[in-house]
Amino acid sequence: MISKKLLIVGVFVALLFTISAFVQKDKTNENFKNIPIGNNGGFAVLELFTSEGCSSCPPADALMGQIKESSKDQPVYILAYHVDYWNRLGWKDRFSTPENSERQQQYSRLLGSQVYTPQLVINGRQQFVGSDRAAVENSIVKALSSTGGSIIDLKAQSDSKAISVAYKVSESNTQNKLLITLVEKKSSTNVARGENEGRHLEHWQIVHQQNQISLKSSSEGSSSFPLPKDFNINNWEIIGFIQNARTGQISGASKAIFQ
Repeated sequence: MISKKLLIVGVFVALLFTISAFVQKDKTNENFKNIPIGNNGGFAVLELFTSEGCSSCPPADALMGQIKESSKDQPVYILAYHVDYWNRLGWKDRFSTPENSERQQQYSRLLGSQVYTPQLVINGRQQFVGSDRAAVENSIVKALSSTGGSIIDLKAQSDSKAISVAYKVSESNTQNKLLITLVEKKSSTNVARGENEGRHLEHWQIVHQQNQISLKSSSEGSSSFPLPKDFNINNWEIIGFIQNARTGQISGASKAIFQ
C-alpha cells in the first residue's frame, strides 16, 4: 500500500511540473505577442554568461530557448557565452572559451557587477540573474519600446573553408566597435561529471567566435570565420551589434542574411 501511495504521489508531482512548464511557456508567449514590431527601431541584445558546470544555469538556458521561440518575429538577439572558469570544478564545458570569460570580466568593470553565472546583460547597460523570468521579460519589453539607433547591414557567404561577412554601418563614433558573432542556434550535451552530473543539457544561441572591428577608419568592410565542422546554414547564424567601448552601451544590432 505504501509503495502504491508513493507511486500516486509521484505521478501527481510529475503532472504538476508538466502543467507548470506549459503555463510558463504560454506566459512567455503572451508577454511578447502584443509588442509592436519595429515601430521605433527598438531592439534587445541579450548576452547570457553560462556554463555546463553550473547547476543554476540550465533554467537560464531554457529561458533563452523559450524567448527565442516566442520573440522570433521581434528584433531580439540572444548570445550565450559559455565561460571557462567552471571547468576546473569537475566538468569541462566544450563550448567554453577564455574569451567568453574575459567578456564577462569587461562587463564586471563597466557595470560594477560581480562575476557569476547565470548572468544576463541586456543592451550592454543592465545586468541581472539570467533565470529571473520577470526581470528578463520586462527588460526586453522596455528595450523594444525604446528608440533605435545605428543601422547595420550584414551579408554572409560560406564556402568549403570559411564564412565571410560583409558589413556596412551608419556609424561615426570612433569609440564604437562592431562585434560580429558566429552563433550555433541549438545543441545539447550529456554531462558526466560536476554539478550537473547525469543531466542532458540543451543550449540555445551558443557563441563560438566573436570578431571585434574598430570603426575608426571605415564604416564598411568584411570579416570571416573558419567553417565549423558539419556546418549547415540552418543551424547557424551571424549576429552583429555596435557597442561603445567606454560605456558598454549597444546602439544597434542585426542578423546577417546568408547569400
